Amino acid sequence: MALRDPDGFALRTLKAAARVTFDGPLRLRRIWARRRGAEAWKLGGDCQHCAACCERPSIQVDYLTWSLRMLRAPFLWWQRAVNGFELVEKERGRVFAFRCLYFEPVTRRCRSYQSRPGICRDYPRFMLEQPWPEFLPGCGYRAVSKNADRLLVTLGRASISEEKRAELKRRLKLE
Repeated sequence: MALRDPDGFALRTLKAAARVTFDGPLRLRRIWARRRGAEAWKLGGDCQHCAACCERPSIQVDYLTWSLRMLRAPFLWWQRAVNGFELVEKERGRVFAFRCLYFEPVTRRCRSYQSRPGICRDYPRFMLEQPWPEFLPGCGYRAVSKNADRLLVTLGRASISEEKRAELKRRLKLE
């Protein structure tokens, strides 16, 4: 059964405009990182449709948004009014954790999938920008080192036990 999109025309239009301002700079930043050779990870695996990323969306904000009420209040209002994210808690590291009002826990589906926010569309790619990406438990995606092929060759030449080699492959995100 298809879920009905709860967004009206005006909200869908507003979300589309917001996605343009989200996607444009994001794409340029990634192109620039790719040209500089600054990408350390590539995406491996596949979506398992576990919806773990939908259960508790979290957004890390800059210091000013975190600290100043005059910036934090409009940010949180936007998340609630436009994205349907209700604040659950503030976490360490300037992270706001939310509950998505469009997420259906029983069916594990999004009622606003066609007009979902950029952060939802970009998972898990934005995780690859972290120094050491860790995905949600049960997520079928994983980070793979960009240099995995070369590191695997080097690791294959090392005189270590198979158990140690397997552990290093796992910990270095080579597979």
